[in-house]
Amino acid sequence: MEEMIWGRNPVLEALKAGRPLNKIVVARGSRGSIGEILARAREEGIPVQFVMRSVIDRLAEGKNHQGVAAFLSPKEYTTVESIIQQAELRREDPLVAVLVGWEDPQNLGALIRSAEAAGAHGVIIQKRRAAPLTGAVAKASAGALAHLPVSRVANLSRTLRDLKEAGLWVAGADAAGELPYYEADLAGPLALVIGGEGKGLGHLADDCDFLVRIPMAGKTGSLNAAVAGSILLFEAVRQRTLRSAGTE
Repeated sequence: MEEMIWGRNPVLEALKAGRPLNKIVVARGSRGSIGEILARAREEGIPVQFVMRSVIDRLAEGKNHQGVAAFLSPKEYTTVESIIQQAELRREDPLVAVLVGWEDPQNLGALIRSAEAAGAHGVIIQKRRAAPLTGAVAKASAGALAHLPVSRVANLSRTLRDLKEAGLWVAGADAAGELPYYEADLAGPLALVIGGEGKGLGHLADDCDFLVRIPMAGKTGSLNAAVAGSILLFEAVRQRTLRSAGTE
């Protein structure tokens, strides 16, 4: 279960201190200092959910919650700019995974594990309609979450434009992609955009520079999202290794 805090002052002070919060839940009809909490949450882009007071009663296990509770992230989120800067400090072309609509914490943790093992510089996830960083994600990552920067953004379309302006190529994974992944050039500065289970890229496909597919030879029509993302990440690493060795 995610770590939580409850009570108006603890939640407000956590917001003031910039602690990483995944979500705030507020009892319907709450007034007074709740207004300041809502305003700060709006400024920080932290999702707020309004629920029956009995829901928070259960979450707080009967403690005095004053109509508000917050879910804490097990890791502080970073910025997209910091991820790019880390690549520059390592004198490497950026390699970033951008995840669209990933709701399963097990898949998210598995992808983070693969991304860290591949030497990626970071992962970018959505603030809404997607799994945040939780204890379940940390466990599924087998410790990799502690070593890999993760950014959480409100607008993926704008983020992809920013990545392009920073010099990255944006490649989307799509079953209808024009190129098999092993024929695409993934060796340079790269953002891999990967859709969640059964969701695909949606309108973000239009924001990609090109789309790649993983050819399927069997009767199964698709791969688990974390598996597909892992294949693409390690293909990018393979191509980079060949290019640096001068054999490509």
